[in-house]
Amino acid sequence: MKIAIVCYPTFGGSGVVATELGIALANRGHEVHFITYKQPVRLELLGNNIHFHEVHVPKYPLFQYQPYELALSSKLVDTIKLYGIELLHVHYAIPHAYAGYMAKKMLLEEGIFVPMITTLHGTDITLVGNHPFYKPAVTFSINKSDIVTSVSESLKEQTLRLFDVKNPIEVIPNFIDTTKYKNDYTDCQRSLMAQDDEKIVTHISNFRRVKRIPDVIHIFNGIQQKIKAKLIMVGEGPEKVAAEKLSQELGLTDKVVFLGNSTEIDRILCFSDLFLLPSESESFGLAALEAMINKVAVVSSNVGGIPEVNKDGITGYLSNVGDVDDMTKNALKVLSNEETLTNFKQHAFEWASKFDILNILPLYEEVYERAYKSRYKNSY
Repeated sequence: MKIAIVCYPTFGGSGVVATELGIALANRGHEVHFITYKQPVRLELLGNNIHFHEVHVPKYPLFQYQPYELALSSKLVDTIKLYGIELLHVHYAIPHAYAGYMAKKMLLEEGIFVPMITTLHGTDITLVGNHPFYKPAVTFSINKSDIVTSVSESLKEQTLRLFDVKNPIEVIPNFIDTTKYKNDYTDCQRSLMAQDDEKIVTHISNFRRVKRIPDVIHIFNGIQQKIKAKLIMVGEGPEKVAAEKLSQELGLTDKVVFLGNSTEIDRILCFSDLFLLPSESESFGLAALEAMINKVAVVSSNVGGIPEVNKDGITGYLSNVGDVDDMTKNALKVLSNEETLTNFKQHAFEWASKFDILNILPLYEEVYERAYKSRYKNSY
């Protein structure tokens, strides 16, 4: 099947998932075309089955803000016609589904029908989409999609609650390629980060306010008062400077390491004992899943799709958003006993393995096949 994928090409969860999905589809023999404003960060190789088409947005003095949706929809039309694309899969309702719908309408004028699948990832619903300015466009885009999927049951319920959605929403969870995490490190070089008697706590994110970065620091502060530990903070974002300042104020400068963005996440997680994710909103919790497949226990908030990933009392613990004391208590439960920690790590790995891409990919292929069969049923 010839499939066009539209996504954000960044380090964000939706872009990573969309890119990994496209690569897996190409490995299964499908012809995949990525269409976005730059090559996705996880897309390292192009070939016979994987193609990238850059969306150029000409700058005109007439526009204060350049019309990306217009450029994207035009690029979609050209690419679909040139390569005989049979199916369009867009990640994010706006601007991607909105542009996709416009491309479909233009193609119909020439007698070409291409079904469109829209995958909802979270921010397009919980933040941008629910804004009064954008809500009508999001609702329209979802309802004009041929098939709509969501990455978690929680996000599906939230979408149905916030929007007047007529289309059914199918849940296909996010995934990971477990083969990429089967590292053969004989030495994770743990000694570079901590002493043998210190536990390693890790947090990885884009350091936005929604991640509740100060909570991470305060939870760790409570941990290190009871047991020897180091905190590894991975990522960049607007809350990083404040986090560094808070660490200094709490006297944790020699116990908290800020690494910035890193391409060695697997090695960092290899030597980690506990992952902290106290977010106030997560549509799925992909960072937690990546930690778990590396045999890292998780202490997190109980919001959004996180409870579908982190199973309370099995792979780690869940607490209410902002309950730093409870998260600290749960972290100490995990870390204070070596046998308990080993059990949590093993259970985390076993549960995360269920989200392997080989288990999830057939769900997308079934949806694609269903959408493809509808290409002769033009309902617009």
